[in-house]
Amino acid sequence: MLTILGRPQTVCSGLSRRNVLQAGGAGLLGVSLPRVLSAEQSQPAFTGGRAKSVIFLYLFGGPSQFETWDMKPDAPSGLRGPFNPIASRTPDLRICELMPRSAQLSDKYCVIRSMTHGENDHNAAHYIQTGHKWTRKAENGQDVNARPTDWPSMGAVVEYLSAHQADAHQRTFPDYVYLPNRLGHLQNPKYDRTGQYAGWLGTAYNGLATDIRPENVRDNLFLRDCTEKELDFRVKGLADASELSLNRLDRRRSLLTQFDDARRTNDSILKWSTYDSIRDQALNLVTSEEIRTALDIRAEPAALRDRYGRHLYGQSCLMGRRMIEAGARFVTVAWDSAAGTDGWDSHNSSDHLQKWLIPGFDQAYAALLEDLDERGLLDETLVVAMGEMGRTPAATSVWGRGHWSYCFPALLAGAGIRGGICYGRSDADAAWPAEHPVSPEDLAATIYTALGIDPHLMLSDRQGRPNAIVDGGRPLELFA
Repeated sequence: MLTILGRPQTVCSGLSRRNVLQAGGAGLLGVSLPRVLSAEQSQPAFTGGRAKSVIFLYLFGGPSQFETWDMKPDAPSGLRGPFNPIASRTPDLRICELMPRSAQLSDKYCVIRSMTHGENDHNAAHYIQTGHKWTRKAENGQDVNARPTDWPSMGAVVEYLSAHQADAHQRTFPDYVYLPNRLGHLQNPKYDRTGQYAGWLGTAYNGLATDIRPENVRDNLFLRDCTEKELDFRVKGLADASELSLNRLDRRRSLLTQFDDARRTNDSILKWSTYDSIRDQALNLVTSEEIRTALDIRAEPAALRDRYGRHLYGQSCLMGRRMIEAGARFVTVAWDSAAGTDGWDSHNSSDHLQKWLIPGFDQAYAALLEDLDERGLLDETLVVAMGEMGRTPAATSVWGRGHWSYCFPALLAGAGIRGGICYGRSDADAAWPAEHPVSPEDLAATIYTALGIDPHLMLSDRQGRPNAIVDGGRPLELFA
């Protein structure tokens, strides 16, 4: 047994980052001891891909295709939506009038108009983030917490594969980052939506997640500009440099001493062949100025922050760019449900779409693409934007729409994606794919391939059974 701060912990490959690094006073950092101590066989990955990193812009709730990227202005009045289309730089692509900035940048991204699957509720968050159908069913379509038996997210697979590379000990930044909160936590810190975690890979491969909190718990940070206090992306528990007293550092060294003791008594259980080479790295991580600096958005120029938008989503997209600059390979930026709104789940009306959601996304998305391009990062960063579903063709009198996962859009940009094109086509009612249907498996295979990961790669679960990271998906031919 290993005792950390007086609490016994079993030393095993499933030891979480929280147990190890928060015990050292450093919070939930990106490189856990299970990761850096791992001596499993290296997996071939990250070779020959077009992308060094992925930014996954997840619009939880399901943006309406009719009010965004698959408008049907010639459809009957009860279907086409309340907003007018505007021209873009892409032939035959008509974009919502609330997205003028994105319209002027459409030559930089591809619109997939034929995403489709049959999981018609919000638990499809699992399908979209993992590329695997959810293995459970929710009664009456209710949302359900994540479980350790769920499939690992794409970000967690990236984290796992990176941890098993020969040069893993040289990496100093987490590979999987989740912003601005764990999905579901803005409504309830104890609610963990499915699809965002490492599942059966083990908690060691969960992503680093920040923990944003509004000053007023009934307030929605996506719907207004935020204060600097609210935009604290620093991981809770990560001490400022001024707080790193000698006494605290001594306690952290004591933590490493405990691991030395545990190693001597557990050689028959664990493989420690890489331990000595990373012992000093573990201490460096719990006092990491690099991680602390990367998470401090106040270092960005005020004009650039204004360009992204001072609302939570704009600042989270800017933070996503900072994360990949610092070395992360897979960053998810979620527009989640929060107080006063259900995110993009627009059942009741188009009011929030018009006032906040569509204009806020337009501002942040355009700023992100421009910023990445100006920094020379767009050519090596795949940017994906989508929800878990779309909305029903039939609308209410105030333009609310229900769930519709059978045909919805996604945007792909960067990393050699051919911009200024549309892939797939919906039928006249934007209800079903008319050509080139795209499944979540296809999307996952495309993302993995862009990163130089074989989508047919097999990983072993905790029982040693091999599992394909994608089951049957095919990479889309969208790259120049």
